[in-house]
Amino acid sequence: MKQILFIFSFFIALGLQAQNTGSIVGKLTDKEFNNEPLPFANIVIKGTSKGTTSDIDGLYELNNLDPGKYVLIFSFVGYETLEIEADVVAGKVTTINVPMGASAAALEEVVIKTSSRKESEAALLLDQKKAVSIKQSIGAIELSRKGVGDAAGAVSKISGISKQQNSSDVYVRGLGDRYQNTTFNGLPLPSTDVNKKNIDLDLFSTDIIENVSVSKAFTSSFYGDFSAGNVNINSKEYNGNGFVKVSLGSGVNSLAAGENFVRNDGPSFFGYYNRYDVNPFNVVLGQTVDPQDGSSPINLNGTISGGYSHNFDDDTRLSFFATLGFSNGYEYRQGVARDFTNVLKVDFPNVEEYDYSTNTTGMLNIDFKLDNTNSFKFSSLFINSSSDQVGYFGTQGQGFNRDDIASVDPNGLGFFTINGRFNQDMVLVNQLLGKHLFDDDTLELTWGVGYNLVMSDEPDRRRFSFENYQFALDNDPNTNPIFYTNIPFDNQRFFQSIQDNEYSSFLNFKKEFSENFKLNIGHNGRLKRRAFSSIRYGYEIVDRDNTPVTNINDLNAILNVNNINIPAGSGLFNTVVLNPINNNLGNTNVPGLPENIYDGELEIHAGYVNAEISVGDKWLFVPGFRLEYFEQDIEYDVINIPPNDPGLRSVNETLLLPTLNIKYALNDDSNLRFSFSQTASIPEFKEVAPFIYEDVTVRYGGNPDLLGGVDGTGATYSDIYNFDLKYEWFMSPTEIFSVAGFAKRINDPVNRVVAADATGTQRFFRTGDLAEVYGIELEVRKNLINREDESTVLAFGFNGSYLHTEQDLRDVSGTFTTAFNKDTEELEGASNWVFNADINYTPKFGNYEPQFTLVSSYFSDRIFSIGSGSLGNIVENSVTSLDFVWKSPISEGLELTVFAQNLLNPNITFTREGTGSGDIVISQFKLGINTGVKLSYKF
Repeated sequence: MKQILFIFSFFIALGLQAQNTGSIVGKLTDKEFNNEPLPFANIVIKGTSKGTTSDIDGLYELNNLDPGKYVLIFSFVGYETLEIEADVVAGKVTTINVPMGASAAALEEVVIKTSSRKESEAALLLDQKKAVSIKQSIGAIELSRKGVGDAAGAVSKISGISKQQNSSDVYVRGLGDRYQNTTFNGLPLPSTDVNKKNIDLDLFSTDIIENVSVSKAFTSSFYGDFSAGNVNINSKEYNGNGFVKVSLGSGVNSLAAGENFVRNDGPSFFGYYNRYDVNPFNVVLGQTVDPQDGSSPINLNGTISGGYSHNFDDDTRLSFFATLGFSNGYEYRQGVARDFTNVLKVDFPNVEEYDYSTNTTGMLNIDFKLDNTNSFKFSSLFINSSSDQVGYFGTQGQGFNRDDIASVDPNGLGFFTINGRFNQDMVLVNQLLGKHLFDDDTLELTWGVGYNLVMSDEPDRRRFSFENYQFALDNDPNTNPIFYTNIPFDNQRFFQSIQDNEYSSFLNFKKEFSENFKLNIGHNGRLKRRAFSSIRYGYEIVDRDNTPVTNINDLNAILNVNNINIPAGSGLFNTVVLNPINNNLGNTNVPGLPENIYDGELEIHAGYVNAEISVGDKWLFVPGFRLEYFEQDIEYDVINIPPNDPGLRSVNETLLLPTLNIKYALNDDSNLRFSFSQTASIPEFKEVAPFIYEDVTVRYGGNPDLLGGVDGTGATYSDIYNFDLKYEWFMSPTEIFSVAGFAKRINDPVNRVVAADATGTQRFFRTGDLAEVYGIELEVRKNLINREDESTVLAFGFNGSYLHTEQDLRDVSGTFTTAFNKDTEELEGASNWVFNADINYTPKFGNYEPQFTLVSSYFSDRIFSIGSGSLGNIVENSVTSLDFVWKSPISEGLELTVFAQNLLNPNITFTREGTGSGDIVISQFKLGINTGVKLSYKF
């Protein structure tokens, strides 16, 4: 940049050589942020009104100055104001470069300004403009304005990204969970869900988020398991005087309001389950099976956060930021649920579900700036997330089960199921990061180490099924439902536990040989271990015909320890377990061992090199390559696996992954970017482990053949070739127009397929040899009305994408088999159209300046699971959402927020296509409108 500045100054000098005036030029840099350019600072000639501001690259220029001495005043809110004397010579250019640091006398302002620089739209657009690869970000300020409460909602506001309703699943460029990575401050994050690769982004509340960025183009410093993008969450930092901020809020869901809420027995109000130390068999015998009355369905949320910085001297600073928050939510859903395998197996046209969710988040950040060349950061994050669901399936006596035994209805109706489920995910993330500068700041070393612990549990899921439920509705005490007992596990207690331990690290050396050539050399390491286990206890009703269920809400009157069938013939029920603790005792009325276990390990080591090569002041070339070794092992002992299966798979591969990013600066405000890369997609443990998870109307399972097939000669990962071309125009510090085209070629793709058999289990298969993806993205952020001081009154944002995918299909044989009656299909999870839009209105009435924001999103139909045989796909139907947020400052430090989310309250629908009699809705419900208020005060 110095060379560019000197060339710039030289040409100015030539132009003024014959004149009698001179000029002053220079560059402002930010000492607080490793001498990054400082845009929008003020430069004024003392005693005059003549001045200018630094541009987006920190450059400034004062022209046509008479020869003589001048005093320049350099100022920026929250930074020290400097006065520097300059000599202007006729026909000459005087260069004054100024590093600026925080003002000790104005630390409170530093908090505001430095925070906004890292969280504001202007700062993130500046970062996007300067980035060496294609990425987009959304900051805390924009998230707050749009009423976004978590990271999942944050990324769904970025072009080409959509979020699955009633789920944290995020789709980047139409590609789902298996094609993404998630990092926290640049280090990997684990998954909390056995059915997912990535952590639930809705666990990360905006109280801990500084910004969220999505990198859609691969660079060699990313892990090779990169397809659609990398989502990185940057945690909040703090510099400044001490502060404390308290927020309290409340709200209600339109469908939950007024309902007599029920919850499972065991979980606490704050989302903790306190029986983990009790053996599951003791829980089965000693704890009630019935749902309990819940509290009033009023949503609550509260957060307390604080920060403090201490300057030891001009160069040494220690900063703290901590936050602790809790939120809960009540949802009541009515809808339908069906299980259509090769025929209609189970049909519940009337379903009621009660869902109580909690999220507790705590974070501590400690930043230590030793001096201007050495800094350290420690981050510790704790998340506890829970979901407490009670579902009643077939509430009006219209439920149907193809395999009914005792139904007296001529149409086989009267099937009814109660499903109580509690899920708790606890995440602990610890990171230590460092940054060091050497050789006059031309050599930079950055490093990080992390340890993640995840405990994801589903303790004591209770499922009970009945026939002739219509008798519970007829008010006749002489007619009652009875238990459905096709197998003992039609009535069951289920316990599942997952624990992940993960270690990760990175090391990067960046050497600046000149302004035109920089070299990065680095290493990534990752070790991830998962331990999984599950166990079921079934209820075998001894004489179900003579055991009527007189009160469906008091099953504990029957299923309590006093009625256990010991000795035989003296009780109402037996407990049954598949894997008894002692085979000599049989499997009835005895404790058991886990019936499904698997242990997985993934180890990755990679070295990489990339160069940043500037040619002139227009071109930036970033070639690189990554050499990555991965080893993946999984051992399992599960039911429903062929007896000749070895119970393990182990693979290792070495990948050479080239990458090239090119940026061409068309002018100071617009770039043209191109990217090419080769990456990979590595199967996840949940895709490989053949354990089957059974929900009320759906079954999910993995497939070990993804790791090389039955004989070990097949594909162990998917090769992916990525192409991107993007134009971006930064119309102002807060405005952008961009359009991008992209293409991907995926060899040996993996898709979720629903089997065309009696079970209808959804498993993962390598469904073909090749998949191709083409798409285009558009983004616009425009200020429609500005005030005289350039502040925005009315702003509009829009982003959207069109996607086309096509893959070939082939029949697959192996441990599990599948077949298709068509040759091609779209990729699972791919929406052809995705749109996000928002409009922000900020009027001003004296000192009162409220903000009103409307936010909308849409995605078109997409495949949830590919159909096999003659049956069609399971499709998630399109959804349009609309949210409203009103932020109202009341006084200095006090702010009121009013919000209404999901105003359109659309149906969330999943459809099974091609059932022989047309398409059939297999799941449909509404989420309700969430409204509420939040009051926050900053001390």
